[in-house]
Amino acid sequence: MSTMTATDALAEIAALEDPTARAVNERHGDAHGVNLAKLRALAKRVGMDTDLARELWASDDVAGQLLGVLISKPRELSVADVDRMLRSTRSAKAHDWLVNYIAKKSPHAEALRERWFDDADADARAAAWSLTTARVVKKPEGLDLDALLDRIERELKDAPSREQWAMNETLAQIGIQHPTYRERALEIGNRLQVLADYPTPPNCTSPFAPAWIAEMVRRQG
Repeated sequence: MSTMTATDALAEIAALEDPTARAVNERHGDAHGVNLAKLRALAKRVGMDTDLARELWASDDVAGQLLGVLISKPRELSVADVDRMLRSTRSAKAHDWLVNYIAKKSPHAEALRERWFDDADADARAAAWSLTTARVVKKPEGLDLDALLDRIERELKDAPSREQWAMNETLAQIGIQHPTYRERALEIGNRLQVLADYPTPPNCTSPFAPAWIAEMVRRQG
């Protein structure tokens, strides 16, 4: 356990404040001015400390929450802990890190997925879809892929942005990982046209599900 207090950690974060980094981060929905490489270096120095992470999360400081994710041990956080953290995320990055570094690695990942799947909060549902994608890829046994496609077909077009992005990833991964469902996944994507016009840099794969599916299947040979 670290000897650093939450007050100490927040003071170190404040000392890393960079107006240029803040301007860039705020354009992406992250209200903090800390270079992420420097934040990761601070996390390495602090070490893993889930109790300190809880305090940092409760501080409501965006960079503090990010540091909290980096020093948390997923197995030490209960379903209630992770749920509370998700509902108090203060930035897009904190949401993404919490889902990818904590929820997906938690022994309670499935309980969290089920808890959030029909939540009134679209950001919670987005987290559930991200966890669903992980299961589609790594542990599909027990998932009703037909029912997932039914729901995607009904809701993808009008879903809020973050939820739509996560749901679209589930659609693409069903098509990529499960050949039996590929034709239907392609049909849904082509009909709904979600993210069809998303600007994609050269040599990058489009997030438009039919293009994404086609490219990944091609790479599989």
